[in-house]
Amino acid sequence: MPPVEQGPDSGSTATDFNAVRLDRQGNPAYRLLRAINDRLVGRFQWAVEHPREAQEQVMKRILRGARGTLFAQRHRLESITTLSEYRSRLPISDYQDHLPYIQRIAAGQKRVLTRAKVMQFLQTSGTTGGAKLIPVTAAYARAVEQAQRIWILGLLRQHEELAKGSALTLVSPAVAGHTRGGIPYGSNTGRMHLRQPFWIRHRYPVPYPAYCIGDPETRLYSVLRFAMAADVRSITTANPTTVLLIARRLQEYRADLERDLSEGTLRHGPARQLPTELRRELERRLGTTPPPVAWKPASIWNLSVINCWTGGSAGYFLPMLAPALGEEIPIREVGISASESFMALSLSDDWRGAVAWPLGELLEFVAEDGSLHWLWELEQDVVYRTVISGLHGLYRYDLGDLVRVVGRYGNTPVLKFVRRRGNIISVTGEKLCENHVLEAMKALFGDTGPERRPGGFMVGVRWAQVPHYVVATEGSPLMEAFSDRFDQALMRANVEYSSKRRSGRLGAMEHVRLPPGTFEELRRQAISRGTPEDQYKQPIMALDQQQWARLENAATRAAGGTRVP
Repeated sequence: MPPVEQGPDSGSTATDFNAVRLDRQGNPAYRLLRAINDRLVGRFQWAVEHPREAQEQVMKRILRGARGTLFAQRHRLESITTLSEYRSRLPISDYQDHLPYIQRIAAGQKRVLTRAKVMQFLQTSGTTGGAKLIPVTAAYARAVEQAQRIWILGLLRQHEELAKGSALTLVSPAVAGHTRGGIPYGSNTGRMHLRQPFWIRHRYPVPYPAYCIGDPETRLYSVLRFAMAADVRSITTANPTTVLLIARRLQEYRADLERDLSEGTLRHGPARQLPTELRRELERRLGTTPPPVAWKPASIWNLSVINCWTGGSAGYFLPMLAPALGEEIPIREVGISASESFMALSLSDDWRGAVAWPLGELLEFVAEDGSLHWLWELEQDVVYRTVISGLHGLYRYDLGDLVRVVGRYGNTPVLKFVRRRGNIISVTGEKLCENHVLEAMKALFGDTGPERRPGGFMVGVRWAQVPHYVVATEGSPLMEAFSDRFDQALMRANVEYSSKRRSGRLGAMEHVRLPPGTFEELRRQAISRGTPEDQYKQPIMALDQQQWARLENAATRAAGGTRVP
């Protein structure tokens, strides 16, 4: 079981990052793309050598974009000219600090956080129970797209064969709904998918309407049906667990996919649920395809690379990929990013880190002792918490990600994702936190007497190829099918957890019973280690793996060697 604190492979590396250069030499496909993006590459190469000057330019762009807004007036941003003034004028903030402004934008008000029009919101999990809405402006979207172009250049420089085949990406719909003011909101992966330049979009084997299918199983089946008719050379998805899910579903859907491939249809397996009009639209793009002989991804497709996260808990799953794929395929870091930020990008399969993107957002870093550092001030092998300011209107926003400096590319730090800060566990990107668990418990027991509630509870992870969460309770909750009902309540509390559960990337919740006195013993141990008695808080998230292992052992002994189903 890997530690949730930092995740597997979170230490430093001896990689020579400067051995990779985006020069004008290379394979023909790379040279063509390099020439098209010559000016962008020149700016990037200058920026990584001069990160301070690049970041000063970013700050000036942010301030110009804020001029005349409600936020700028309230925080007197008009007179700021230096980085130190910027830092002293604005406090580090979180989503709740930005929420009143975001609510105004969502209702249709203009010039709130930026002068630029908010084109859409990105929906992502919050740490207070509800989903967050992150604004997107044209300037912010352009900065993210430019970072992705640099990443793609590095990818094509190392894998010329990718230009000859298709690129399978796994994304969610870019638009899931609209705010009261008519602004669309949806997935960041879908937004980025649609923003790719034409020379990338034409390599997608799956039509975008297939990604907009509501049911996750039907959506994945349809994506696989289209992909199996194409010469897929790469798979790109944030989490390696999605690659494992693809491998499992290929085996489970084999008979249905064979029929659809042979018949040139999309009407077997989960695709039976498709509305007739949508099925006809998708089938017009299909033809007959001979089913493969072997059903491992590396046998179906001529894969050159898998692009996914490699840091944090994602590192636990990397050794599982080769057996699931059918052979060893290079794994490439997609970078450090979130709905709120595109912070860093990788330029080589050999990297287990990503160089900071100095042209996108103004980046600040908080050390363990609370000291603040700019990008060019970071030290090797030190872990920092990330704070961002961007062209989308988030100002000194505490992202909550912890990163470690693992090297330098030019004069710019190369970063490796360690984990989310605070009482958060994130196995597949769901960012499950204490507030979500408390909200789920309240939903189940809010109207019941104390005698029906568990005396104490903690949530941890059971690590496996399909990981799942475990809720450990002291005092059996007097409720039928507790684990199922708690699972459902947690899905309502966290939109990302719900998505991962419905797609099969996370298994069903498990419940174990703890013997009486368990949490009192945890309290005693904490106080004996120096925790002030009046400051002790009963843990809800199992961040201490040794403690969690002891709880699971106690639960197994209390159940006579069996677990509660």
